[in-house]
Amino acid sequence: MPTSAIDSKDVAAIQAATEGVAVCDRSPWGRIRVYDEDRLRFLHNQSTNNFQILNPGQGCDTVMVSSTARTIDLVSAYVLNDAVLLLTSPSRRQALLEWLDRYIFFADKVQLKDVTDATSTFSVIGPQSDHIIENLGAQGIIGQPHNHHQLVEGVIVAVGSGLATPGYTLIFPVSAKEQLWQKILQLGAVELSDRSWETLRILQGRPAPDAELTEDYNPLEVGLWQTISFNKGCYIGQETIARLNTYKGVKQYLWGIRMNAPATVGSAITVGNEKVGKLTSYTETTKGHFGLGYIRSKAGGVGLKVQVGETEGEVVQIPFVSHEYPQ
Repeated sequence: MPTSAIDSKDVAAIQAATEGVAVCDRSPWGRIRVYDEDRLRFLHNQSTNNFQILNPGQGCDTVMVSSTARTIDLVSAYVLNDAVLLLTSPSRRQALLEWLDRYIFFADKVQLKDVTDATSTFSVIGPQSDHIIENLGAQGIIGQPHNHHQLVEGVIVAVGSGLATPGYTLIFPVSAKEQLWQKILQLGAVELSDRSWETLRILQGRPAPDAELTEDYNPLEVGLWQTISFNKGCYIGQETIARLNTYKGVKQYLWGIRMNAPATVGSAITVGNEKVGKLTSYTETTKGHFGLGYIRSKAGGVGLKVQVGETEGEVVQIPFVSHEYPQ
């Protein structure tokens, strides 16, 4: 169902995340610790990105996919000295833990631990987020590549907000949560609610489980090319993804859709009398109505005029995804 219009507090928070700095409590997201000596090789074989080239202090975004390359979750991975910490979507925490465990065989030196309840996660979001990070003593991470991180007084400070907007992700013991939250607010960050995060997620095109990340779609259709290594060798789903890339077999892409009225998730996207896709997410903002949807590649892309149910719309670019391999 369409969400209702956002209130003034949400408007202020989204503006802060866009123009200043905001902080969002992402503690409900899952955190899985993967450890023992085969940890990098194991994760290398279970997901789309290249873990074998990563050193402590580095990280990557990766997609967990099924054997037929259907998306399970978009995961951020942080390589520590003695483990890899995975940040998963809230609704995928238990499923991913069970899925990973299924692929640990007798000879594998790999162990998994769900550390979600013992830890917390904040995202500091916005062009002025460097100010917060400097005051937390993590200035050495500023300007580093995405997912690079350092440990400062028990807090993992990683580059990347979780959205397309600049920022940082903080992971730390749950005992430090309240004190750190108050400190970040005192440094000028505006609180960003879960609802505002969802609005920004849709506007920027970050795919979510049960919406854009489902058994119906693969990572190339989603537009998560930056999470895929095409030269790393075998992994679960690799053969399908390689074939789609080699033979230009991607038949649909995820796009943003600017609309002139509300729309219902699941509505057919049509051009004329022809169905070309489906709406997967919807939000209302102060600037109007916006959604995400998959549209058949042959139908067109940016600028395409569509109908979403009974609503008129136009296809637009979304910054979180890309429909070609990044140069």
